[in-house]
Amino acid sequence: MSTTNRTSTTKPPAPTGALNPARTLATAGRVLRQLRHDPRTIAMMVLIPCVMLFLLRYVFDGSPRVFDNIGASLLGIFPLITMFLVTSIATLRERTSGTLERLLAMPLGKADLIAGYALAFGALAIVQSALATGLALWALGLDVTGSPWLLLLVALLDALLGTALGLFVSAFAASEFQAVQFMPAVIFPQLLLCGLFTPRDEMHPALEALSDVMPMSYAVDGMNEVLHHTDMTAGFVRDALVVAGCALLVLTLGAATLRRRTA
Repeated sequence: MSTTNRTSTTKPPAPTGALNPARTLATAGRVLRQLRHDPRTIAMMVLIPCVMLFLLRYVFDGSPRVFDNIGASLLGIFPLITMFLVTSIATLRERTSGTLERLLAMPLGKADLIAGYALAFGALAIVQSALATGLALWALGLDVTGSPWLLLLVALLDALLGTALGLFVSAFAASEFQAVQFMPAVIFPQLLLCGLFTPRDEMHPALEALSDVMPMSYAVDGMNEVLHHTDMTAGFVRDALVVAGCALLVLTLGAATLRRRTA
C-alpha cells in the first residue's frame, strides 16, 4: 500500500511581465527609506548641480553673456551626470550585497524593480531639477527668453535620462569602481559631441552624424530652444520627446538585462 506524501513546498507565485503598481510603489518606498539614511548621497544628488552652477556663474563673472549661453545647457547636463553616477553605484551596491537576489526571489518582477528605482530616483530628480533651475534663474540671473517651466521640464527629463542610464550600466559592472569607469565611455563622448563647445553642424560630418544618435544632444538642443524662443516650438517638442523616449527605452533595456547578483 503506497503512502501519499502530503507535504508540499509552497512557492511564491512567479511574477508576471506586466507592471504591478503596488509592488512598484513598495520598491520605490524602500529605496527612498534607504536614501533617507544616507545624507551624503542626498547631498550629492540635490546640491552638487547647484554648486556647479554657482561656480560656473562666477567663473564667468566678467562675461555674463557666456554664462547665459552655456548655463542653460549645463542646467540639463549636470543633473544627468549626477543621477547617472548615483543611480549606477546605488543599484550595483544592492546587487553585490545580495539585496537584489533576495528581492527577485520574491513575487517581484524585474520591471517592477526597475520602475520602482526609477520612481524613487525620479522623485529626487524633481527636487534636484527644481532647486537647480530656481538657483540659475532667480539667484544667478540666467537670462532665458522662454518659460522657466519649460526649462524645468527639460532639466527633469535629463535627470530621468541619467537615472535610466545609471540603472542600465549597473548591470555590466562588477564593482563600484567599474560603475564609475562607465562614465568616460557613456557620458564623456556625449558631452563632447552634444553641441556645448561648438555647434553640431560645424563638426566633422562623421561626428555630427554620431551626435545625432546621442540623447544628450537633444537635451542641449531643448535647452537652447527655451533660451532663444518665447513660445514652445516644434523643435522643443521633438527634443523633449526624444529625451523622454530614450529614457524609456534605456529603462526597458535595463529591465531586460537585470541580473540578480554580480559575479
